[in-house]
Amino acid sequence: MSFFLNQLIIGIQLGSQYVMVALGLTLIFGILDISHFAHGHLYMLGAYLLYILMVLAKVNYWLALPLCMIALALGGIVVERLVYRPLRDQPHINTFIAAIGLILFLETMVRAIQPKSLSVPKPVDKVFAVGGVSMEAQRLIVIVGAALLVLLLHLFIKRTRLGTAIEAVAQNREGAALVGINVNRISLLTFAIATSLAAAAAVLMAPLAFIAPEMGSVLILKAFVIVVLGGLGSMQGAIVGGYLLGILEAMAIAYVSSAYKDVFAFAVLIIILAVRPTGLFRGRD
Repeated sequence: MSFFLNQLIIGIQLGSQYVMVALGLTLIFGILDISHFAHGHLYMLGAYLLYILMVLAKVNYWLALPLCMIALALGGIVVERLVYRPLRDQPHINTFIAAIGLILFLETMVRAIQPKSLSVPKPVDKVFAVGGVSMEAQRLIVIVGAALLVLLLHLFIKRTRLGTAIEAVAQNREGAALVGINVNRISLLTFAIATSLAAAAAVLMAPLAFIAPEMGSVLILKAFVIVVLGGLGSMQGAIVGGYLLGILEAMAIAYVSSAYKDVFAFAVLIIILAVRPTGLFRGRD
């Protein structure tokens, strides 16, 4: 039983990472109606920025976390303004090509500067044990940090005027513009929030894994699986789908084989779409 609970904790921790990245994708899809395939590589930049701040500049981890979020939020604004906005009225294939180009640029740039895998120290290097169930402090930090960020995002969307404006643009872009909402500013804000969530996920997860130029590639595929699984444009679906996939992966690693852990994500996608094409929660039409 303790082994099962340990794996469940690992699954929730993995799901926490997936939720933060998938929520950003859901926001971007809802506002801009684009599939931002380069989101995983912005996550990768967040991890490298943490290394620069924490290891090279000797900045405290807890200060580096908000600094990385702010820096990536600004980076997201640049990406929206320079890469995607000029293509807003173009066919979707154009934004797809632009995203692939951004992926190649970011990964090649990072690989040219630092091709080797890197690591950052854990801010709290402890293991808690209760009743035979053990948990690394960093895993607990990931779980609690993700839950807090999801709660803050929910309160922002539901309880503030800017959050209401984001929902209005997601529901009807033209209608929102007609009632005086600045759609361009909302798009910038959405991208900033989405990329700051990706940065938070990277900073929280970096002490548990190596940092590498290709680290965002598989993650973004899983994030898209979660977005489709939960329902395109559904924040609730992204949260449920993220935790579901994380727990499923952890159990597959424990009881089947770690070699097939990535296969399960896509197997779940195929099964869900066969049974419920709109996802677990009905997303945008």
